[in-house]
Amino acid sequence: MAIAGILPDTEIATLFDNGALAAPRPLDADQIQPASLDLRLGEIAYRVRASFLPGPGHSVAEKLGRLKLHEFRLDEGAVLEVGCVYIVPLMEGLALPKDVSASANPKSSTGRLDIFTRVLTDNGHEFDKIAAGYAGPLYLEVSPRTFPIVVRPGSRLSQIRFRRGNALLTEADLATLHERETLVASEKPNISGGGIALSIDLGGGRGDLIGYRAKHHTGLVDVDRKAAYDVPEFWEPLYHHGSADLVLDPDEFYILVSREAVHVPPAYAAEMTPFDPLVGEFRVHYAGFFDPGFGHSAAGGTGSRAVLEVRSHEVPFILEHGQIVGRLVYEKMSALPKTLYGTDLKSHYQGQALKLSKHFRPA
Repeated sequence: MAIAGILPDTEIATLFDNGALAAPRPLDADQIQPASLDLRLGEIAYRVRASFLPGPGHSVAEKLGRLKLHEFRLDEGAVLEVGCVYIVPLMEGLALPKDVSASANPKSSTGRLDIFTRVLTDNGHEFDKIAAGYAGPLYLEVSPRTFPIVVRPGSRLSQIRFRRGNALLTEADLATLHERETLVASEKPNISGGGIALSIDLGGGRGDLIGYRAKHHTGLVDVDRKAAYDVPEFWEPLYHHGSADLVLDPDEFYILVSREAVHVPPAYAAEMTPFDPLVGEFRVHYAGFFDPGFGHSAAGGTGSRAVLEVRSHEVPFILEHGQIVGRLVYEKMSALPKTLYGTDLKSHYQGQALKLSKHFRPA
């Protein structure tokens, strides 16, 4: 009997071998992660009037025929402008087994560039959720929010995670696992709402770096270039000013960090859940997957903290040091992955503290 849980790297590779995953060109060498698969942009993009869902009985292509403003090729690299909405067919298509579903999320580097992405499927009635047994193409909605970006065929902005059944840990399970494995660096973790709480780190002494605020009207960011851009051209550093709080200005984008170090044991995967809007008018963490081995000492990740992408909406909002800003939910893996996050993968964010995306040169 098949074991419930998130499918590891070896089972993702098997999906390709069995035809449940298909693409017009071979997989990139580093495309499969311990518990997820990076999705690659195809050759054509469509500028559309507005975001949309196809809904039952409708294909994405059908809706594109009515809503697209223009289409263009990505072959030579194309600029996606801030504030515009694009739909890009992905290289990968699915023919999932009837007992396997999937969910998608922006990659960490995508979230840290404030690129809003969501995966769509034919007949879909929600974003980023792929029903068990789905057979058909995948599309990515892309909307840069702060920086104009350059993309091309094969650029990887989103990732997909496959699951069999339901292996989500209950609050009692989380408490037991934390007692054994220390999921977050907190003596008395706040376990509620189906997850384990993370809080914001705005502490330290006067003059200490606590985060970054994105600048407006910057140059382009090529999403495929690493360590290519100077931080001051795109980011304003934020420093501790004597009190442990930060006023979020409406529609500004911030990079901050959790107070707690995060640990994802090898037999589990984790995800940051959307923040409850009833607690404050801001959104935290666009990119929510944490692979097995994140923060795991054997994979070189002791002290890894969650870097948080933060945007306030409508009104200014004051964040205070130690304020809860999100919750991690954990799921069991259906089997141990062959390789953990941070082990022989050249993982960019293992052992991280406050850190911008891989596109920026270290200070």
